[in-house]
Amino acid sequence: MSFLGKLFGKKEKESLDQGLEKTKEGFFAKITKAIAGKSTVDEEVLDNLEEALVSADVGIETTVRIIERIEARVKQDKYVNTSELNRLLQEEIEAILVDAAEQSYKDFGIPEGKKPYVILVVGVNGVGKTTTIGKLAHNYKKAGKDVILGAADTFRAAAVDQLTIWSERVGVPIVKQAMGSDPSAVAFDTVQSAVARNADVVIIDTAGRLHNKAHLMEELSKIKRVIQKVIPHAPHEVMLVLDGSTGQNALEQARQFTAATDVSAISITKLDGTAKGGVVLAIANQFQIPVKYIGVGEKIDDLIIFDKHEFVDSLFKLKS
Repeated sequence: MSFLGKLFGKKEKESLDQGLEKTKEGFFAKITKAIAGKSTVDEEVLDNLEEALVSADVGIETTVRIIERIEARVKQDKYVNTSELNRLLQEEIEAILVDAAEQSYKDFGIPEGKKPYVILVVGVNGVGKTTTIGKLAHNYKKAGKDVILGAADTFRAAAVDQLTIWSERVGVPIVKQAMGSDPSAVAFDTVQSAVARNADVVIIDTAGRLHNKAHLMEELSKIKRVIQKVIPHAPHEVMLVLDGSTGQNALEQARQFTAATDVSAISITKLDGTAKGGVVLAIANQFQIPVKYIGVGEKIDDLIIFDKHEFVDSLFKLKS
């Protein structure tokens, strides 16, 4: 069995099914209501379906795209009944989810020729950014990688403390400085240390403040510049962490961060406690950025690789 098979096995599938339970219940209730008592997919069914998707936090833009694609397929096929609508919907939802070009992340590997692999993590405070970094570090270590953390969110003592706790819990080194230090200095020290230690993966936490986008942009640009003095093409990934339970607010944060920096991957947390999991579709479709990981619980193993087929399968799976 491949390592990917081990990572997305029965346990991970159960976690995903369970994590999407609240979203699924709301989503299905709305879809079922939209097509109740209908034998064919007509304009009324599509209008009801559109309303159901929008209210499930899929977002207007993404909903319109899904409806238009279903409409085209209904016109193309001579007869489509409502029992086939779920299948059509599954296929179209899966089609709008973006796959990452680089697939090595699916077994927590690192791309060829990118060692140390530098991940810059961005996101507002409170979305589960530090926890995501800790869980990522755990998974990379479990995959046999040497990991080093950088605490470049120097404006909050709590952020450095939390990351230190995670570094101890996972058993990986951390580079940090006094509160209020220059974040780029911490980033520079982290990558220097990684090169000296011959580490495989570097994960750097950054401050999450959106009230001044120009300042955020400037700070992230400076961090990138100093990192590149040590590793020319780093960071190899800028990962945005979003809280799935905030629904459309997560979409707005994605808009702000993608405007401020080159986000290349997304991690969505707290999907287990919300009925707003539909926002995953809106984010992936609107920004055309791959969702790589989703958080479905508090435990160290509750950050799972995002697989679009498994996600859609879990979303449409009713309890037996």
